[in-house]
Amino acid sequence: MKQYLKLDEWSIIEESFDPALHEISESIFSIGNGYMGQRANFEERYSGPSLQGSYMAGVYYPDKTRVGWWKNGYPEYFAKVLNSTNWIGIDVLINGTPLDLAQCEAKDFVRQLNMKEGYLSRRFVAVMEGGREVQIEAVRFVSMKRQEIGAIRYAVTPLNFSGSIRFVPYLDGDVQNKDSNYDEKFWLEVEKAAAADLSYLTLKTKKLDFHVTSVMAFDVFKNGQKLEFVPSLSEREKFVSAEAVFDIEQGETLTLYKYVANVTSRNHGLGQLVDAGKKALLEAHAAGFDTLLREQAEAWAEKWKGSDIIIEGDVSAQQGIRFNIFQLNQTYTGEDDRLNIGPKGFTGEKYGGSTYWDTEAYCVPFYLSTADSTIARNLLIYRYKHLEKAKENARKLGFTKGALYPMVTMNGEECHNEWEITFEEIHRNGAIAYAIYNYVNYTGDKSYLSQYGLEVLAEISRFWEERVNFSNLKGKYVILGVTGPNEYENNVNNNWYTNRIAVWTLEYTLEVLDYLKANENARYLELVDMLKLTDEETAKWRHIIDNMYYPVDEERGVFLQQDGFLDKEIVPVKDLPPENLPLNQNWSWDRILRSCYIKQADVLQGLYFLGDRYDLETKKRNFDFYEPLTVHESSLSPCLHAIIACELGYQEKAYEMYLRTARLDLDNYNNDTEDGCHTTSMAGTWMSVIQGFAGLRVRNDELVLKPFIPSHWKSFSFNVMFRGATLNVNVTEESIIVTNETDVPAAIRIYDNSYTVGAHGEIRAQRATVAV
Repeated sequence: MKQYLKLDEWSIIEESFDPALHEISESIFSIGNGYMGQRANFEERYSGPSLQGSYMAGVYYPDKTRVGWWKNGYPEYFAKVLNSTNWIGIDVLINGTPLDLAQCEAKDFVRQLNMKEGYLSRRFVAVMEGGREVQIEAVRFVSMKRQEIGAIRYAVTPLNFSGSIRFVPYLDGDVQNKDSNYDEKFWLEVEKAAAADLSYLTLKTKKLDFHVTSVMAFDVFKNGQKLEFVPSLSEREKFVSAEAVFDIEQGETLTLYKYVANVTSRNHGLGQLVDAGKKALLEAHAAGFDTLLREQAEAWAEKWKGSDIIIEGDVSAQQGIRFNIFQLNQTYTGEDDRLNIGPKGFTGEKYGGSTYWDTEAYCVPFYLSTADSTIARNLLIYRYKHLEKAKENARKLGFTKGALYPMVTMNGEECHNEWEITFEEIHRNGAIAYAIYNYVNYTGDKSYLSQYGLEVLAEISRFWEERVNFSNLKGKYVILGVTGPNEYENNVNNNWYTNRIAVWTLEYTLEVLDYLKANENARYLELVDMLKLTDEETAKWRHIIDNMYYPVDEERGVFLQQDGFLDKEIVPVKDLPPENLPLNQNWSWDRILRSCYIKQADVLQGLYFLGDRYDLETKKRNFDFYEPLTVHESSLSPCLHAIIACELGYQEKAYEMYLRTARLDLDNYNNDTEDGCHTTSMAGTWMSVIQGFAGLRVRNDELVLKPFIPSHWKSFSFNVMFRGATLNVNVTEESIIVTNETDVPAAIRIYDNSYTVGAHGEIRAQRATVAV
C-alpha cells in the first residue's frame, strides 16, 4: 500500500508524475458515463508502460478459452468487453520532437479527477531537448447528457522559446486487449474516411458482428481566437488522422478542441452508424466545449443530489466514499436493461468486464436507495431475460431441470473456464434469488413477483432440488463438491453458506407461491400451469427445508464453513509473518487450499443476507471466530465485515474495515489496482456506511435506522429513496435528523421507536451511544 494521492473531499489529485505508478493512476482516474468508459491514458504519445483502454458497454468478444486440458461442460469462450478505438489520441510535436513523458522531464505535474463535475484534467511543464519548456493543460470528459460524446481541450504554451507546434488528432482502431488469451486482435475494419471537417472510422468484431463507429472533429484556437487552416489528412488500416502545424511565440497558447462521437450497432442499424455518429458529433461540436462541460456539471449535480454521502471531520473517509460513488455512477446508469456491471467497470480488462454475482449481492442495494426503483429493477430484468440460457447452462452440466445462472456472463451463457468456479461456485444462484427478495422488500413492488420473479425463483429452486442428495449416513440432505464465497477452499462438502442459501431460496419461493395464491390467484394458476409446477415438487422442497444438514461446531457455537474445517491448523492472520501477505501473491495454491485462511466473507455472507434470522450473540460468535482468519484478499470482503462489526458494536473494527474498502484502490491495498478499480466492491463501500454506520434495514415495511458515528467523524449525512419518498438522514454526535424532501410520507423506525415522516416533514431522535 502506498498513499500517493492528495487528500481532498471532491477530487483525486496526483501532484507529481511517477512512471512506476502510472498504470495505477490510469485505473483510478478513469472516466465513464454508463455507455462508454476511458482509462486515464495520456492524449499525447507515451512510450512507457501503459494499459490503453477505451470500452463500449455491451460490446464484447467470445475469446477462445485457454486451458491446459479440457473438461466436459467447459465453456468454449471467455467473454470480454473489448478495448475499442482509441479516440483520445493527439500526437503533439514540439519543433518536430514528439511530446512523450517517458522521454522528457515533467515538472509541476498535476492530474486531477474532479468528481463533483465529472471531468479529468492534467497540467504539467515538459522539459524538452535543449531545455525548451512547454506547458500543457488538458481537460476531458465523456458526457453524461450526450452519452455518445467525448470531448477534449488540450492547450500548449511554450514558456521559454518560440517555434512550431504540430497537432495530429487521430482515431486508432488497431488496438488489442491485454488479456487476449492468444494475443489475437479482435477488430476488422469496415470503412473509414479522413476529411477536413470530420473523420470517421468503423470497425466490426471478428465474431458476433458488433460494429463501432467513431467520428472526430477538431478546432484550434490561438490565444482564444479560432484559427482557419487546412489540415493534412492520413489514412491507413484501422486509422485516420488529421495534421496541422502552427507557428507560435513564447507565452502564446495554442488550444485544440477534439470532439468524438462513438456509436455502436447495439443502438443503431448497421447502415445508420456513420450518419448517427455524424449527427451526434455535429450537434456536440455546434454546442461547443464550454457548453458540454457545463452540461456535464449539471448532470453530475443531479447524480450527487441522490447519492452523495457527506462526512464531517475525516477527509480520507470522505474522499474514499465519494470516489466509490463516482465510479458506480459513471459505470452503470440503469437506462438499458441489456447491460450489467462488471467487477472492473470501465477501468480495466481483468474479469473480462462480464457480469458476476457481485451485482446481485453488492450493487443492487446502492441503486435501490440512490435512484428510481426502475434502475434496480432493470438489473433484475437482465437476469430474467437470461432465464432460458440459465436453464441451458444447467442442462450442459447434466441437470434434467432447473436453472443455474452463470458465474460469468455477457449474454446469459456461462463463459468462465476454471473448474472450481464454473462448476462448483453454485451459491451464485442464491444471490440472484436474494436480489429478488431484496428488491421487493425494499420497494414494496410485489407486482414483480407475478410478472417476473416467480419464474426465476421456481427454476432456481428446481436446481437446488436436483443438486442436493440425501445422505443415509447423516439422515439429512447434503450438497457435495462446491466452492463457497471463500475461494481459498475448493471442492468442499456442505459449505454452510451454500446449504443455507439453498434452503432459504426454497423457503422464499414457497412464500411467494403462497402470496400469489392468496392475492393474485388467476395469475398464480397461470404461472403454475406454465411452469408445470406440481404438488410433488413443492412437497420435496419442504422436505429438503426440514432436513438439510448444516455443519456446526457445538463447542464453539459457530457454523462451520464446511465439513472438516476444524481439521485445519487454526492460526490467526495476525500471527503470520507480514511478508506472507497477500497470500495469493506469495503462497502456492496448494498451500492456500490447505490453510485455514479465508479470502472473503463466507459464513458471514449468510449472516449478512439473513441477518433477521440470527440473534446478535450468534453473529458475535461467528464473527469472532472467522474474522481473525480472514485475509480480505477479495475486494468484496471488508465491507460485509464492517457491516456486521457495526451491528456488534465493534466500532474500531468497523472503521478499520470501512477505510480498507473505501480506499482499496486509492491506496492500492491489494497491490492490483493497475488492472482496474474494484467497481462492484465500491457498492459494498456504500453499504458499509448506509447499512453499517447508519444501520439501515427494511423490516415490516419500515425503514429502520440504528446509527452510530465512528470516533473519527463529527457527523455524516446521506439521502435514500424509499417507496416514493426521498429522505435526508443527518447523524450527529447527539441526534438523528430525518427530513422528507417529497410529498410522500414514509414509515421509519429509529432504534426501537416508530415514526411517520410526513410530506416535507422532519423528525429528530436522540442518538444512542452505541449501535444496539
